[in-house]
Amino acid sequence: LADKYEEYLLEPQYIAMFQAGSSALERYLKGEEGATSLIASALSDWRNPNKDSISTTEGPITVVFTDIVGSTKLTQDLGDEGAQKVVRVHNAIVRVALKDFQGKEVKHTGDGIMARFAKSHQAIEAALIMIKGLEAHNAQSPELPLHMRIGINAGEPIVEENDLFGSTVQMAARICDAAETDKILVSNIIRELSQGKSLNFVE
Repeated sequence: LADKYEEYLLEPQYIAMFQAGSSALERYLKGEEGATSLIASALSDWRNPNKDSISTTEGPITVVFTDIVGSTKLTQDLGDEGAQKVVRVHNAIVRVALKDFQGKEVKHTGDGIMARFAKSHQAIEAALIMIKGLEAHNAQSPELPLHMRIGINAGEPIVEENDLFGSTVQMAARICDAAETDKILVSNIIRELSQGKSLNFVE
């Protein structure tokens, strides 16, 4: 943890844990009573970073998949460590966008992230920010190129054990697979749900 804490700080779900731990340790060093229980609480948060379960919401759930393009070639070109650095950049870009637009990470798929949103337009806005983030990264660090595709669908997936299942999820994954490099591909239902928003779609 000590060796890699800077990497963890790039991931929003861990920031609160670091803040809680730092505050608890500071109070402990001052001799405050009850500080040890705060440390225990911070450690509990560390063990359960995704403790906020997926709750049932009214209306369709928007499912987003990201996928790092050419992940196998990245490993061949950059080696395991270099490819993992690219994955970390991807994770940071996606997770910051999720946090900014009220998205929830469902799980990491190895080469990407599956997330869900309560509102489709927020999913699109987050995806646009992700693309801008990778473009900025590629301009600044061309030696670690990151390219990804994003697929978005909405419906009523099965919610079970903090995960999503069913045809809505399967279609979102297929849409992601069909997207062009550094592009966002959405289903027609996403376009319909986003009517009235200042978003432009290309057929």
